[in-house]
Amino acid sequence: MVALICCVCCFVACGESSITITQQTDEEVSIYPDYVGVTIPPNIAPLNFSLLQEEPHELALRIVAGGGRDSLWVRAADGQFSLPSKRWRQLLHAAQGQSLQLTLCRLSGDEWSAYRPFEIHVAAEPIDAYLAYRLIAPGYGLWNEMGLYQRSLESFDEYAIFENRFAEGNCVNCHSFANQSPSAMLFHLRARHDGTFLFRNNQRQRLNTKTPQTLSALVYPSWHPSERFVAFSVNTTFQAFHTASRNRIEVMDDASDVVVYDVDTHEILTTPLLHTTPSLETFPAFSPDGRTLYFCSAAAVDSLPQQHADLHYSLLSIPFDPDSRTFGTTIDTLYDATNPPLLAPSQDPLQCAASVSFPRVSPDGKLLVFTQMDSGTFSIWHHEADLFCLNLETDSLYTLDAFNSPDTESYHSWSSNSRWLVFSSRRDDGLHTRPYIGYIAADGTPSKPFMLPQRHPAAHYASEFRSYNIPEFVKGHIHLTPRDVADLATSDFTHQVTLGH
Repeated sequence: MVALICCVCCFVACGESSITITQQTDEEVSIYPDYVGVTIPPNIAPLNFSLLQEEPHELALRIVAGGGRDSLWVRAADGQFSLPSKRWRQLLHAAQGQSLQLTLCRLSGDEWSAYRPFEIHVAAEPIDAYLAYRLIAPGYGLWNEMGLYQRSLESFDEYAIFENRFAEGNCVNCHSFANQSPSAMLFHLRARHDGTFLFRNNQRQRLNTKTPQTLSALVYPSWHPSERFVAFSVNTTFQAFHTASRNRIEVMDDASDVVVYDVDTHEILTTPLLHTTPSLETFPAFSPDGRTLYFCSAAAVDSLPQQHADLHYSLLSIPFDPDSRTFGTTIDTLYDATNPPLLAPSQDPLQCAASVSFPRVSPDGKLLVFTQMDSGTFSIWHHEADLFCLNLETDSLYTLDAFNSPDTESYHSWSSNSRWLVFSSRRDDGLHTRPYIGYIAADGTPSKPFMLPQRHPAAHYASEFRSYNIPEFVKGHIHLTPRDVADLATSDFTHQVTLGH
């Protein structure tokens, strides 16, 4: 049904005296990225977007905030709406805790007609100012171009932390931050100039973390809130390739354990409960109070990769006393993946087991989000992988349906105020992981997420052939340059890590 209306609106931003919308249609708008109905923070960069429908007409967009007290008109240029940064910030301020109303219009002849209006919700809580990630080709054969980067979420500025062209093309991985701090971080370099690179209290260290008593050098990290300890897995890992499965690559552990590294003494702490031959322990995560260590564990199988579908990782926890540097004597099972109480909607209802990875606890200690898939350990290559949430206060478990898609949702991390979750998703093209950011209310309810904004999103995501890997929120700018890391990489080890007693 078509309704005729007549409204005159000042087109100050585009130098027009006025636009008169003469026709309001019920046709829904389809845009890229899909920002219709999303919830955003009040300090996010402009959500520039393009119309997906083939539209030969001239296009304009009206954004209204503050119950109509503030508005902006923008014309499309080359099919994209680019929102002016200063006015965008003003609109977000006016709509904080409320919504922006957006109306997209097209000019046909000398008349303007409007699509059905839509809303973008603006949360009251801000987001951490930066996002850190690795950019890497979506496969395991290309290592010549890889790097760690930080991106301002309040603008489109991106900065290199390290690029592997500075260190003879080696692998850089597993970056991690203590309490989202830009001044306490670590990552690994593999192959040439290898080591764990730890930056804390203005100190820069290159650590040799392989010991005769452990399976490998330190791998997947999780900082203790005190910044004194870091939990790690140690893994002997290999990969296999499927010829007839949608999940093309399988990454598996022959063996794995969980340990804790003491940053001050350069010692590895362990317990027999996390160092058992029949089990595979991995993906540690400290609680915000630092007194619980969560991790994933699966019963080992006789033959890999033949029995990869029989690997089912459960979610467990063990107490940790940072004062005495000791572990508890019992392990609790929070989620038994061999008999899961809940399966994701994307999974086969006949599937009677699942597998858990990447447990992450919100900084307020209330919610634990993990990734679940059918089997195995490396969810990033499983198209059925989805995000789940465990409410630690009520013990209720549920899927984050608002965040999940028919494709992979995998690695994720929390903002410092516990209201935002960034996660990697392959929903865009099924191949590349892109960062999506979603709002989670205090009661654990998620809202529709949005893709990381770009200055020219359609062109950017069509030409960026690398995946965004391990997205992590950071509260400030990281004062570290690729040359700083390269200089450290070519220097001697500052410490040899040892096994503590």
